[in-house]
Amino acid sequence: MRIASAKIWLVEGVKYNWTLLKLATEDGLTGIGEATNWPGSPMVQAAARYVAESVVGQDADRIGYLWTKAYRDFNWLGQAGPLLDAISAVDIALWDIKAKRAGMPLYQLLGGAYRTRIPLYANYWFLGRGDSPADYFEQARAMAAAGYRACKFDPFQHTSYLYGDHLSTNLGLTEDQKRAALDRLKAVQEAVGADFPIAVETHAMLNGPTAVEMAHRIHQAGIRALWYEEPAGPEFPAALADIRRRIPIPVCAGERVHSRYQALPLLERGAVDFLMPDITRCGGVSEMRNIAALAEAFNVPVAPHNPNGPVSTIASAHVMAATPNFFLQEFMVQDVPWRDTVLDRPLPVRDGVFHLDDRPGLGFDLVEEELERHPGVVVPREGFYI
Repeated sequence: MRIASAKIWLVEGVKYNWTLLKLATEDGLTGIGEATNWPGSPMVQAAARYVAESVVGQDADRIGYLWTKAYRDFNWLGQAGPLLDAISAVDIALWDIKAKRAGMPLYQLLGGAYRTRIPLYANYWFLGRGDSPADYFEQARAMAAAGYRACKFDPFQHTSYLYGDHLSTNLGLTEDQKRAALDRLKAVQEAVGADFPIAVETHAMLNGPTAVEMAHRIHQAGIRALWYEEPAGPEFPAALADIRRRIPIPVCAGERVHSRYQALPLLERGAVDFLMPDITRCGGVSEMRNIAALAEAFNVPVAPHNPNGPVSTIASAHVMAATPNFFLQEFMVQDVPWRDTVLDRPLPVRDGVFHLDDRPGLGFDLVEEELERHPGVVVPREGFYI
């Protein structure tokens, strides 16, 4: 059955826009997808529209062919960025359609469930107060009381993703900044208990010597570090591997990995203990499966990166249900109040767990009228990454 139409929405999220998509087939089946990435969401939206419109008229069942066709047709633009975001959204929607046609949840079509309860680690639990240790203590305690059993945050206060804002241009830290980061970590650990793991985010905004120094100081401070996230960017697999060998806590990377081709060097170099592909960036359901299988061959667990819109959360959960080397999935604890209202039913998250059921496809639909009530932000504003 051929693809008849494509719709794209740019929707306001908590700190950046979501890019959401819906494909429809000639017989009326629809599938939803997501291409969220930032900064630069208007470029992502344009790419998603262009790639989605390019598959109109194509056979919706030829998912692998359409993935490869888009990747090769537009490869002159590069092998990452908005192109892979757009491919991701289309791919997720096509799998949704295929599973609906089969009358089964997506995870069944992917080979069946290892699990239908997907444990989540908490991110964005710290948006309600300031950045003092006391502020983090109170919010961490509330997050743990809500049922989460692991969390993540950036104690270095890399609050801007834009180079040169709120950080040293050489990616260093002053001694005061180092001590403040440790104080925040210690406050969170005290709030949640000594056995509660904390993923330490750096956003690849530390230079190598600083990253190594802080890993040792975090360990010496008694922090139960789930992992040290992106102590170097994925374009430096040798540097990541070197840092991993020199520090006492595990290394995680992969949110900026766009396809199996970029994941392979991290695995071959022994650069990561955990790999965290993002389903809206890495090529969708198809490529997240490929990356997870590749990681399994290197005995590396997969922990999906997921600070995105609701379709990303749903699609990632389905893939991880069918993935043997799944570890934990990221979840936005605090978000815009319309995260659930843009769906035809709320996300089934209880006590830090995403609960999958047996509804066909992804099991959700987008509420188009609600999407249109919350258009994406296109005029710059403080604290929002267009």
